[in-house]
Amino acid sequence: MTQTAASAGSITIGGDLTVNRLGFGAMRVTGPGIWGYPADRRAAVALLRRVVERGVDFIDTADSYGPHVSEELIAEALHPYPRGLVIATKGGLLRPAAPRWDADCRPAHLRAACEGSLRRLKLERIDLYQLHTVDPRVPLAESLGALLDLQREGKIRHIGLSNVTVEQLREARKLAPIVSVQNRYNLEDRAHEAVLDACTGEKLAFLPWYPLAAGSLPRASGRLGEIARKHGASTAQIALAWLLQRSPMMLPIPGTSSIAHFEENLAAAAIRLSEAERAEIGR
Repeated sequence: MTQTAASAGSITIGGDLTVNRLGFGAMRVTGPGIWGYPADRRAAVALLRRVVERGVDFIDTADSYGPHVSEELIAEALHPYPRGLVIATKGGLLRPAAPRWDADCRPAHLRAACEGSLRRLKLERIDLYQLHTVDPRVPLAESLGALLDLQREGKIRHIGLSNVTVEQLREARKLAPIVSVQNRYNLEDRAHEAVLDACTGEKLAFLPWYPLAAGSLPRASGRLGEIARKHGASTAQIALAWLLQRSPMMLPIPGTSSIAHFEENLAAAAIRLSEAERAEIGR
């Protein structure tokens, strides 16, 4: 039987978007440094098509990836989109140069960013639009107010957050119907454990970015490596399996520029760790 993303189970976002619980992060389909076009554009298109063929029905991107390149390639590869495919994107970061990620969450910019994403993705409505960061220069109420306006206009279905603290999440939920949070989280970096726990308790989807720590797992030579060998898996696959079992609201979005690496990540969906194994590697 061919492995698909359905092996990870499903999650419902915002009460009406049900997707398989292993998504795909489309940041790495761009050029080096998340800047410009990839060296092999056809390979990037082929990868995106393979992702969907293998049952992934949640793809995460942002207007800052490239910038604009990731969204453009998604549309090139997949439009007209298959029924049930959810494309989530983000706005609120500018890329004036390759190394820079500058916050701009002013209402006017967010409106322009959202409308640009709609054009590039060839969508009339974005199912999940995420505020990419909290801009210290702009009150959160103003940033979310812009997204609420876009939601009322039918350009956004659901609103999510990214790179937030528990306190910012609480504030945001008083201002808007937040359905998801995307923060950095992986087996080695759990600084946002409290945010994950809050999402689990409130049944908000949690999208861990950098879920494999760029493929570098310091514990690979220890118990993690032993558990991987027992399961006939790589340490990265075990780390993904651990994420999937860490919370029912977890929606990992590992990204890659390689079909082979994507297939390896996908295989993690079928791995089931014992309670003792989860506790041991999750210390």
